[in-house]
Amino acid sequence: MHMSKQGGGHPSPPAVSAVGLRKSYGDKTVLGGIDLRIPAGSVFALLGPNGAGKTTVVKILSTLVSADGGQAQVAGHDVTTSPDGVRAAIGVTGQFSAVDGLITGEENMLLMADLHHLSRSQGRRVTAELLERFDLAEAAKKPAASYSGGMKRRLDIAMTLVGGPRIIFLDEPTTGLDPRSRHTMWGIIRELVTDGVTVFLTTQYLEEADELADRIAVLHDGRIAAEGTADELKRLIPGGHVRLRFTDPAAYRSAAEALGEVTLPLTRPRSSGETPTDESLTLQIPSDGSQRDLRSVLDRLDTAGIEADELTVHTPDLDDVFFALTSTTDQPNQPKETVR
Repeated sequence: MHMSKQGGGHPSPPAVSAVGLRKSYGDKTVLGGIDLRIPAGSVFALLGPNGAGKTTVVKILSTLVSADGGQAQVAGHDVTTSPDGVRAAIGVTGQFSAVDGLITGEENMLLMADLHHLSRSQGRRVTAELLERFDLAEAAKKPAASYSGGMKRRLDIAMTLVGGPRIIFLDEPTTGLDPRSRHTMWGIIRELVTDGVTVFLTTQYLEEADELADRIAVLHDGRIAAEGTADELKRLIPGGHVRLRFTDPAAYRSAAEALGEVTLPLTRPRSSGETPTDESLTLQIPSDGSQRDLRSVLDRLDTAGIEADELTVHTPDLDDVFFALTSTTDQPNQPKETVR
């Protein structure tokens, strides 16, 4: 998908780490103790429904608000004792759009270059490069207010990159975008990581987290319900299976015997006088979808000299995981599941 592994024998220090982050507003607990560890040069997705606390995490890590408890370091700087160091290393975009609609895209970029104390020639060079990279060169002289939603998001990220941040926080960067603009934004995010930038992404879109993230944490009711790669999270949920379909009733019966009691016919096998249907000659074997599991099924069929006409693997998707993890509203103190 994208390069994010760290080379060398020594693990790199994390780009972002947090232990026990807590935040309340009045009597409402927004974050009830969040732990994070994000390797440099990776995409990390904080996935959760509206109101789960995703934006609050971004605000704390980008020094916009203070946590009530816990510690956090970003780019090696403590967010409480060294906020200036954090701000110098990060870029934040998404819900906190810095785009000024009254001036042109180019003027927005040059203003950002001034804020980062770039010389005039440096600022013009960086501006031209980024406008070209984000396909905004033709619109550079037009007021940003005339831009489409997707163009404004691209300009916002381009402005964020003027200062060369090592860590970028993207808070719901594709909310409200049409599917084409969303896919364009995904391509931009992948490019950022190939440049060595760390991306902290918040999203409520399951497909977005699945497409982009090296690791995903599911945030629910102010706590991390589970964390892992997309594949690891999918394996937390039961219901995966291998489905075998036969056209020959004799092969079907032989397979059912060879695979034993772990198989489930999808419907009651028909009597010899009935015409078989696709469903009546289909077996379902519980499976986590792993290569080892699949090989075991195939080996047992090979040993018995049986060949299925069709084999399909069904694994729970991220939607299944998300809904399973976020439907336990009556268990606020449920410990998180971390998959390593």
